[in-house]
Amino acid sequence: MVRRRYDQRVLTLVEVRGEARDFEQAKAEFTLQGWPVVEEFGRGEGPSAGVLTPDPRSRLYWVEIRFFGARGGRTERAAGWRVRGLAKAAVLEMYVRRTRLVDPDRELLEEYRSHTTAHRRDPRRATGRRARALEGWGHYDTGSVALGTPSEARRLARMATPGGVPAGADLDVRMSPRRGLRQIELPREEELTRRLAVLIGWSLGMAFAVVFLKEAGGPARWLWIAVGCACLARALLAATRFYETGGRLFGFSCGCLTALLFLALAYWAPGWTPAQLLLCAGMTVTPVGIWLLVRQWTTWSEWLTATVPLAVTLVTGLVVASGSVLHGLYGDGLDLTQEELDVPGLWQVAAGLKLITYLALGLLGPALWGIAKHLHLAFTRPGEYLNVIIYVLLYVLVLASLAGLAADNAARAVARTKAAAEQRREAPPYFGVRPEWVCVRPTVPTAELNAEGGLVDPRRPYLSFGTAGDTALLWNTDTGAPLKQRSDQVRLEPAKDPARPCP
Repeated sequence: MVRRRYDQRVLTLVEVRGEARDFEQAKAEFTLQGWPVVEEFGRGEGPSAGVLTPDPRSRLYWVEIRFFGARGGRTERAAGWRVRGLAKAAVLEMYVRRTRLVDPDRELLEEYRSHTTAHRRDPRRATGRRARALEGWGHYDTGSVALGTPSEARRLARMATPGGVPAGADLDVRMSPRRGLRQIELPREEELTRRLAVLIGWSLGMAFAVVFLKEAGGPARWLWIAVGCACLARALLAATRFYETGGRLFGFSCGCLTALLFLALAYWAPGWTPAQLLLCAGMTVTPVGIWLLVRQWTTWSEWLTATVPLAVTLVTGLVVASGSVLHGLYGDGLDLTQEELDVPGLWQVAAGLKLITYLALGLLGPALWGIAKHLHLAFTRPGEYLNVIIYVLLYVLVLASLAGLAADNAARAVARTKAAAEQRREAPPYFGVRPEWVCVRPTVPTAELNAEGGLVDPRRPYLSFGTAGDTALLWNTDTGAPLKQRSDQVRLEPAKDPARPCP
């Protein structure tokens, strides 16, 4: 039997109204969904006696609804959404009357390591500072581990094991150094993970605010200071609630150390800008959200919701890789064609890969949708008619933002190149395009020069984009446009100092 995967289990009281055949169909539908029927009884009978009025055309089922997603305040409502979706698909009259979350969270038992006591003068007590120190350092450890309370761990360590190994009275246990103090009680496993995620999440929010604060000016600085302080306060509050009982001061101290670590990374890490931070956040959120979306594939509609954006991104990436879009945008900003720039194939591939990283963010839309489904947000519930509209609008918005990112990348490169030409300084390269300052030496009389976009002045340096065919591509700062000169009429020599006239 193949085990169905799921995250949550919610015991749900489902009322089915109709005839006997409807009751049988409902049970069959529950089985197809992998939802076991725990108990069934007529309305007003069994546990519902005195609670609901009897009705022979109605029957109640305790069904364990199993589904994917996070555990929280919306988990039980999400179980009801699944039942209502099934009722629409199976054309049955069903009602969710009550839900109760089944809590299978595992207890974090304390870990103890077994060690011998033969070295003690009195095996019943650890006498002597040296003996206690050696036991604490693991010098006498046997390698066996027992979990539970101290008394349970001690008895488990001394218990007989299969294979004829008898019980050992000369064994004792010590707490593993990986775990906390005895007076601090940890929450259960999943609850501990949630609390840790909350602590790290608010600490990351504070770090984001610090990065934006460094770039902000005026009243915006106070806004980011307020946001950072609010995130810090929430992080410290979460740290004090990290343990089930006790450990508030210890948790607060750990929260302060975590906040200081994130603060140091955000404030002193070189080169971080808000745009880079948002880009990194998007690149991190995207695979997580896509994974959460893919693992929830249960119907064809959900499958198409995830695969269509994947296919669009893949096809677009292949088209981009076949021709350098960024070079085309860069050349368009300089009134040059991609053929005139004559970029080597390797650099075209590099520019294509750069754009594909932007296109990868196109999956941010479905990734956010996957996160929203995992958190059981209301607009993602099955059967919601606005789902498709919201999803399409979200994806179009993300793709439009990506187009803006690509255009902005080329536009900023064009602006830097034009500024370098105006200020007579070295121009930055752009994916294999390396503008260089040159002196133009005519090889024919000046009156015979055949140029497009202005007249060549041999005394002034020009920013050159190389030669395309029989045309030398120069930048004319007087007109703010390219100057195209026949290459067989001039000789280009590197300019020693672009701020000075050519000799």
